[in-house]
Amino acid sequence: MTAITTDDAGRLPGDADAAIRELYCCHAAALSVYVGRFCTDHADTDDIVQETFIRAWRHLPKLSADERPVRPWLFRVARNLLIDADRAARARPTVVQPPPDDDGGTDCGLNQVLDRELVVGALHHLSAAHQAVLVETFYHGGSLAGIARELGIPPGTARSRLHYALQAMRQQLGATDAVAC
Repeated sequence: MTAITTDDAGRLPGDADAAIRELYCCHAAALSVYVGRFCTDHADTDDIVQETFIRAWRHLPKLSADERPVRPWLFRVARNLLIDADRAARARPTVVQPPPDDDGGTDCGLNQVLDRELVVGALHHLSAAHQAVLVETFYHGGSLAGIARELGIPPGTARSRLHYALQAMRQQLGATDAVAC
């Protein structure tokens, strides 16, 4: 096939859609085979071929005005798209899936049990008022306004108790870490 023509006089079909349809009918199968040699996925092959014909549609006035064959131009565009796709794939870091959590690991949840014991021990060092606000906020998911209403205290007092309870927990857990080291 040389130029994009439908009649013997070598003229372009009446509209761009007809010209692209003719190009597609004449060259799509061979282009798909060529691109398929380099793509592992059929969907990627279809994407490259589709993008090739989109670019042909964009450059249709130049392609129809030129007397050179269109097929080599299509294959060159497809080749360039394959190179671009390969470069883009190499530029992206490969995604490594995290290993699945083994429930039967070496510690069998021992770290979780020990952490829970540390938190419970630190909670016992708090006053009952501080414990109530801390437990309602973090373990039951309550808001400070709701906790204040439930405990019958002003919201500012609930906020203050939460602040001092967290501060005492940090100190207690920090002291435990110092002993463990």
